[in-house]
Amino acid sequence: IEDKTEQAMDVALTRAKVVRSIGKKIIAFLSQIENFQKKLFEKRKFVVDTHYCFTLDRVPEALYETILQNEKQLKSWEELYAMEKWDGELKLDGKWTNDFLKDHPFLMVDTKWFDEEFKYQLLSSVEDLDELLDGLNINGDNIQALNLLKEKFISRVDCIHIDPPYNTDTSGFLYKNAYQHSSWLSMMKDRIEISLELLSHDGGLQCHIDENEQAALHKLLDQTDTFDAGTIVWDKKNPILGKKGIATQHEYILWRSKVEQPVYMRNKNILMMLDKAKEFIKQEGGVNEKSRSKYASWLRKQKYLSGGEKAYRLIDDDGRVFQSVGMGAPEPRSNPKFFEPLIHPKTGKKCPVPPNGWSRAPDTLKELVAKNEIIFGEDENKQPRKKVYLTEDSKRQFSSLIDDAKSGKQYLDPLDLEFPYSHPVSLYEETIAGSCKKEGGIALDYFAGSGTTGHAILNLNKEDDGNRNYILVEMGKHFDSVLKPRLQKIVFSNNWKNGIPQDQDGQSHAFKYHFIESYEDALNNIDFKNPDDTQQAMEFEDYMLSYMLDFETQGVSTSLLKDGAFDTPFDYKLNIQRGHESPAEESVDLVETFHYLIGLWVQKLRRMEHQNRKYIISMGQIRDEDSVEDVCIIWRNTKGLDLDEEAGWIQKEIIKDQSFDRIYINGVSKVKDAEPIEITFREKMFEDVA
Repeated sequence: IEDKTEQAMDVALTRAKVVRSIGKKIIAFLSQIENFQKKLFEKRKFVVDTHYCFTLDRVPEALYETILQNEKQLKSWEELYAMEKWDGELKLDGKWTNDFLKDHPFLMVDTKWFDEEFKYQLLSSVEDLDELLDGLNINGDNIQALNLLKEKFISRVDCIHIDPPYNTDTSGFLYKNAYQHSSWLSMMKDRIEISLELLSHDGGLQCHIDENEQAALHKLLDQTDTFDAGTIVWDKKNPILGKKGIATQHEYILWRSKVEQPVYMRNKNILMMLDKAKEFIKQEGGVNEKSRSKYASWLRKQKYLSGGEKAYRLIDDDGRVFQSVGMGAPEPRSNPKFFEPLIHPKTGKKCPVPPNGWSRAPDTLKELVAKNEIIFGEDENKQPRKKVYLTEDSKRQFSSLIDDAKSGKQYLDPLDLEFPYSHPVSLYEETIAGSCKKEGGIALDYFAGSGTTGHAILNLNKEDDGNRNYILVEMGKHFDSVLKPRLQKIVFSNNWKNGIPQDQDGQSHAFKYHFIESYEDALNNIDFKNPDDTQQAMEFEDYMLSYMLDFETQGVSTSLLKDGAFDTPFDYKLNIQRGHESPAEESVDLVETFHYLIGLWVQKLRRMEHQNRKYIISMGQIRDEDSVEDVCIIWRNTKGLDLDEEAGWIQKEIIKDQSFDRIYINGVSKVKDAEPIEITFREKMFEDVA
């Protein structure tokens, strides 16, 4: 430019300014598009549909006749439970009668096959719906599901157990670019951060991984506000041969917690040892040399027991299993009282004192002697030791190594279900039990795959009569073909062969399942206002470049809550894509979506009629850490309503003498202190959206 004439320089500078001006406009427009896409991605997604599965023992007998007349439900049972192949304990003589339904209490009724009237008749029979439900299954993108669950389940999940794609050529994780490691880590970071908000103060995050991303995942977890509880090496006992180097025989489970504390295994082995001791004592007519010898011999042969467990090889005179431990202080004592010798009960002479002195004070030692919890030798020459009893409450800390040679296929093949790769249920039982409380604990798996976590929870509850719950999230088509039928089958029977139940040793159970809107659905449901109505605004350049998308889609796009959505809430529709099918118009479940948006724990869900229209009424609680709000939510079509008459009817038939902290009603109403649903709905749907 310096070599140009002054006139030529002016031309060059003018051209540069034009390019710069155009570039800024392009950047502004692209920024508008990206911000709009971000808004669609981050907004809470709609629940598209909601269905329930109940075992027959939880279904009112008054509904049996309706069930028997539903061909779709009966055909589903025949296929799901392979009824035409039943034999032995399971016979089909006189099937499809009331007596048949009573005799098979663990068949699962699926409201998917019934109309809305049946669904609400079933739900009306339940007084505390969310407490009754044992599981929640969501078919959809896991990050969208986690965002939807956050309000209700924040700090309530005891165990997050995930088996994400391992970022290998065979893992099925797809990339839109070549940055495989960064894309995978970004995917994991987003989901882990949200899910940790759901984790309870003493809960645990357990994440499976192999050597390919173990180090990177460890560093990622180091950036979270959690403590490293340790890493479990899972020895699969099956080396995977490769073209190079060493055959891989193990995987990892990275374990994180919100507090630093020991992680204990379930006491299955302990209970078995105590039962065996009782069994041998009974066989031999009491505690004697034979019963003690039999127990010790049996214990030595159990290869799967740890050395610490095998140390409990003794039985005292009252039948209690114990081991002996030394009582020496770990560090030298200075006070002479810790060196006072114990007197042998038979010889009356002093026994040896540990070199560092006793770990306990003299008074404590006297109490232990009085309770017969000190083991003396045959004479005073042997140092006394303390009895440590094995009890039902005894705990064993998790080891960093787990042996389990089983495969997930061993559990799926008997059910006649196929899935590319899954882990053994036995492994999940051990790890999940380490975090998930027996009474009311919740386990979350948002890479649910074939449903192994749900299967493990069912087994644990059946084993110890617990009431743990599960939340499973899976986006694949196998949600319907594998995950859901797997749960339905295991609920009916835990013993299958070639896809045929061998008995009906099942369990009472109920779960809810959803299909939810995806980000792609949100994009597919964007509409724009009539250009004729906005022609004037289009003339402003700043509007076109920076504000057009937000304003032109507002009020007309179903993804973003179209105007009039709450006038006819039961008819609100989106174009939804399921799998590889073309998008189709489906009604969305605004009722259930609102439950999640406000974090409602539903107690009662009812369908009523008034002024020739249906009403859906939810009653429940919003449970924060420090408070509980009683809430009533009322939905109805608003067109042509006599609001005065309605207010009196609602007061008399719905609210009655109950006291609610909040009452929500869609649209205009004259119910005292009622809040319009739509204001809270919009606020919550777009909460935290940048």
